[in-house]
This record gives sequence, C-alpha cells and structure tokens, in this order.
Amino acid sequence: MINGEKNLEKPIRWAMVGGGRGSQIGYIHRSAALRDHHFQLVAGSFDIDPDRGRDFGVNLHVDPKRCYPNDQTMFHEEGKREDGIQAVSIATPNSTHYEITKAALNAGLHVICEKPLCFTTQEAMELEKLAKEKERVVGITYGYSGHQMIEQARRMIENGDLGDIRIVNMQFAHGFHSAPVENDNASTKWRVDPKVAGPSYVLGDLGTHPLFLSEVMLPNFKIKKLMCSRQSFVKSRSPLEDNAFTIMEYENGAMAMIWCSCVNAGSMHGQKIRVIGSKASIEWWDEHPNQLRYEVQGRPAMTLDRGMDYLYSEALRDDRIAAGHSEGLFESWSNLYARFAKAMEKADRREAFNDVWYPGIEAGVEGVRWVENCVRSADQGAVWVDYQ
Repeated sequence: MINGEKNLEKPIRWAMVGGGRGSQIGYIHRSAALRDHHFQLVAGSFDIDPDRGRDFGVNLHVDPKRCYPNDQTMFHEEGKREDGIQAVSIATPNSTHYEITKAALNAGLHVICEKPLCFTTQEAMELEKLAKEKERVVGITYGYSGHQMIEQARRMIENGDLGDIRIVNMQFAHGFHSAPVENDNASTKWRVDPKVAGPSYVLGDLGTHPLFLSEVMLPNFKIKKLMCSRQSFVKSRSPLEDNAFTIMEYENGAMAMIWCSCVNAGSMHGQKIRVIGSKASIEWWDEHPNQLRYEVQGRPAMTLDRGMDYLYSEALRDDRIAAGHSEGLFESWSNLYARFAKAMEKADRREAFNDVWYPGIEAGVEGVRWVENCVRSADQGAVWVDYQ
C-alpha cells in the first residue's frame, strides 16, 4: 500500500509546458505529480500568452523568474542552472507534441507527454530512437491504466484464470459531442481540426485508451491485421471522425474490437474492456473503476473489489486507502506518475528499470501506429489491412 513516505532520494525537479489556467488536464498532471513527493514543480511555460502564464505560475508558487514565455526559452535557461529541471510534462494541443518532446530530449530531459506522441509512425520511431540515445524516459499519460484492477486483470490472464484468450471487446463511447459543441467550446474545436488534432479525432483521442489497457493486460498479443470504418455524423467534423469501429486479428488467432465514439448520446463515459477466455471472462468499466467483473462459465458472476486480500499481490501494491473506500482518476494518474518517477531515478543512476512497468515510449509509438493503420483501412473503404 502507498502511504506517502519517501520513495525517491530527492523529488525530481519538474516543469510543465501548457496546462495553464482553465486546463482540466493540467490540474490532473499537477495533482498526480506532486502527490507522494515524487516531483517538485519548479518551472513552467504554462500558456501561449507569457503574461498570463507567468501570473498562473506565480499562483502555483513557482518563482516568477522561472515562468517562461515558451518551451525553447525554458529548456535553454534551465540548462544553465545547477538546480535546473530534470523532467517536463507536455500538456499542449496534439500538433505541438513532436517538436516539444524532441526539444526536451535534446536538452537532456525526461518527458511525460499527452497522447498522441506525434502524428506519424515515422516521427514516433524517431523520438523512440532519440530517447534511447539520450537514455531518457518518455512516459505517455494513458491515465486509466494506473487503476489497480487493471493490474489484477493482467495477473489473472497471465496466471491462466481465464484459459486461452479468444476475444477482446473494447469501447470508449461517450455522448458529450453528439451535437456540434465545438462551435462554442475552444477546447473541443481544436480536436476536430486536422491541422491541430492530426489524422483522426475519436480514434486517437478515445480509442487508444482501451487499446493500451488491452496491451497492459495482454502484453504478448500482437496485431496481425485490422479493418476500420469511421464516420462523421456531425458533418462539419469531416474528414475527422466522431465514431469508428475497428476489428482486429491478433497473430495468435484471437480477435478484438474497439468502438470509439463521442456521439453515443446519453452515455457518460462508456469506456469498457472485456477479455473473454476459454474458461472465464473479465470486464472492467471506468465509471466503476474499483471493481472487476469475473465470470466463470457455469458459475455465478463475481465482482472483485479493489483492496481485498483475495486479489493478486501486484494489484494491491498501488492501493492508497483500505478496501471499501473508493479511489478514482486522480489516484490512477498518481500511480502512473510514481512509476514514471521510479523509472527516471533509475535511468539517472544508469540502472536497469525493466522491472518498472509504465506506459513508455513504446506505448506512444504503438498508439500512433494503430491510428495510422485504422485511418488507412477506413480511407480505403473499410478494408482489411496488414498491420504495419
């Protein structure tokens, strides 16, 4: 159980690019990073408007001299300091991720980046190569994967509790954009602009989340081919989709499907993953993240609860409070930031950190690759394509 005691020798000196006043995701980053004393916020380039960003940073107790007008200036100036930043989180629109991540790595910094890491697999692989050359950690904020019941699912599958895995059924389908809300909402408007959002909307923004959950649970399953159909039900969003269905075949013959949508009217969040084996199935729903449904063929269905002694030990390590009390998204993100911090500390000490599981650069590359293949299939008329 995590109780807030010191895990690192010293907190990692940390900065943010983006995530300024009014940014919901920025607050989540800071809440997760600052918990448990893993990181210390010492600098930032919080806003495209330098004055507004400086005012915001000061209200976060950041030295006004270390509130910078842009990321390039911050990396340059912090590099001159003995107490300069060691890591940076990037919470800016999609189109900026590649250049900022590249600049941060070249400045010798660890990086935590919002997904997508970039727009093309070629760019993603370039960043992966650079991160390895610089021996820096790149974490991707697949924020739902820090829930303990995802780890429980991983261990159940690994230990054969479900038998041979046959089908993986995933969805992330909410209804909050079932009307053209982007007309009055700036934070949604850029998400449907190809110049800023990239080659997809819900495939990249939503679909990659359950995809990564499946990668956590089934780390050895590799996609062989897929077929994707995508639609723009709100026509002004075209060519970007607001709904998509993707069917996938794994190399071992198992099958999977992902439905991602922002026009599922009436749905609050609608992110679920169901893994079906030859003996049993499990299902996790992010609106009830403390439970995992476990269904053994021929027996009554069971609901497994977070924090209980019957879970695998790996699923209990990230508990922050006793069973019966609910944990949520902030705890999940905090668990990921704790993993990022441990990996960064080990990297700085030139120690192997293969034993530290976290959504790293490989997860970022795979998310970009999956979107690219889905778009290729959909744009050819929803045909099967070999996974490249």
